[in-house]
Amino acid sequence: MVLSACGGGGGTAQPAASASGGGAQAAFNAAVTGVFNPSTKKGGTLKAAHSADWDSLDPGDTYYGYSFNFGRFYWRTLTMYKPGPGPEGNTVVPDLAESLGEPSEDGKTWTYKLKSGLKFEDGTPITAKDVAYAVARSFDKETFPHGPSYLNELLEWPEDFKGVYKTPDVDFSSAVEATDDSTLVFHLKKPFASMDYVVQMPMTAPVPKDKDTGAKYREKVISSGPYKFETNEIGKRFTLVRNDQWDPTTDPNRPALPDRIEVQLNVNADDLDNQLIAGDIQLDIPGTGMQPAALGKVLPDPALKARTDNPTIPRLWYVSVIPDTPPLDNVNCRKAIMWAADRVANQTAYGGEVAGGEIATNVMPPGIVGQEKFDQYPSADNKGDVAKAKEALTACGQPNGFSTTMAFRADRPREKALAEAMEQALARVGIKLTLKGFPASSYFSDYAGNVDYVKKNGIGLAGHGWGSDWPDGYGFMQAIVDSRTIRDAGNYNLSVKNPEVDKLIDQASAELDETARAKLWVEVDKKVMEDASILPVVWAKSLLMRGQGVTNVAYNEGQSMYDYAMLGVE
Repeated sequence: MVLSACGGGGGTAQPAASASGGGAQAAFNAAVTGVFNPSTKKGGTLKAAHSADWDSLDPGDTYYGYSFNFGRFYWRTLTMYKPGPGPEGNTVVPDLAESLGEPSEDGKTWTYKLKSGLKFEDGTPITAKDVAYAVARSFDKETFPHGPSYLNELLEWPEDFKGVYKTPDVDFSSAVEATDDSTLVFHLKKPFASMDYVVQMPMTAPVPKDKDTGAKYREKVISSGPYKFETNEIGKRFTLVRNDQWDPTTDPNRPALPDRIEVQLNVNADDLDNQLIAGDIQLDIPGTGMQPAALGKVLPDPALKARTDNPTIPRLWYVSVIPDTPPLDNVNCRKAIMWAADRVANQTAYGGEVAGGEIATNVMPPGIVGQEKFDQYPSADNKGDVAKAKEALTACGQPNGFSTTMAFRADRPREKALAEAMEQALARVGIKLTLKGFPASSYFSDYAGNVDYVKKNGIGLAGHGWGSDWPDGYGFMQAIVDSRTIRDAGNYNLSVKNPEVDKLIDQASAELDETARAKLWVEVDKKVMEDASILPVVWAKSLLMRGQGVTNVAYNEGQSMYDYAMLGVE
């Protein structure tokens, strides 16, 4: 797995020269390789909007990329992605920690030392105990269904530990412990080389035990970062203001330029684009690119196009083909969907090659170490092979086709368009889809990622996407193809439940040779495609628009979107 090339040094948030050639001269892709409109000016209000509700503002209960990115305004973690543009943005640097982690010789114990002078918004010192408690509270996936489960699986948790609320008296120090106020020790079940990447996730954002309100903590999160909540109307809007207890001398990574950050929630995605174009808002929170309706305005207009960036992202948009739902429990019925899908129509649903991305033929996207492109379901024009699909239907005992339901996120126009493209393509071979849209904020907890809901409602297909948690095979693949991550609710692996895949994952994650390890992840990819449980749609590119009057705009490869914590306003 990829280790940081940064040693123990801290990052820097100081803006580099603008890629556009100086000043704020707008140019296409100006923020991909450099910082556009660099500035150190403090003050002003950054206005942002989100096309859905937040999954959760609680650092222990969130897993959307936009939340990991934006959350750094109000939380700090042991490490973080190096701020700014270019390949270095894929490396991690210390944040709360003095340096990157120190592994034991056997790679099963990782130690982090906290910086001195760290405080919560109320002036209370942040200690290693607060980080250990945050990690332990995030273990409870019933209370916190959204968050990553890497530390649940990696650490040596006591057998009788069910979380800090259900088993408050159980000692969890066998997994994570504070040996003193500044020293945090993780105890792993097996060697794991990518710990510095895992601990940049918000599970290590400190939570003071005496202020923890469980599932209600999302309503009043105690800040460890440069901003704190002034208001928080769940589902509507919230405002961040400066946290006067944050000490910039402990934090070289965040310039903390705006005085206020105002966020509107549940804004129609097309309206959001229009507001961004007009300058009424300055930041599109989801960060996955403009909707198809806006592309017709932006791409033909040189002045508008000059405000955009078109990076390739380590993200796959795809359809889960769920083997729990008959007749998709037969692999040949799943293969019929692979053969029947119209890849060009699916790409068009995401906005075409510029705004959507490259047609994907396998799971791992370019940009992941060791990725290989292959195609197990080829068609001459990428519009599907109807004859092969009908052969597969006959092989699975459904020669006339079958009916199933496809789920998608209703507040994401591109996913709705994808579902409609799938409906049309599959109808060619007699597969009838019923389309059902659900809210993005609860899509994984209550609907497509909820095992009981899927079974009771006959969900056979589900549209969604995945970006790498870090840029190697484990960081991209494990969370969406390892069947052992599947729980009752809050799943991101909706469909891959194959013991052979699990076995290959174990081989790959234990392989110390980097080249051999990368080859094993390609084998995982091939096995998933043989299993026909993921239909890849596009390896993402997105057309991002820089807000008017925004400074320090840079695409960060680690975040796979603009680096929100760097932003300022003129």
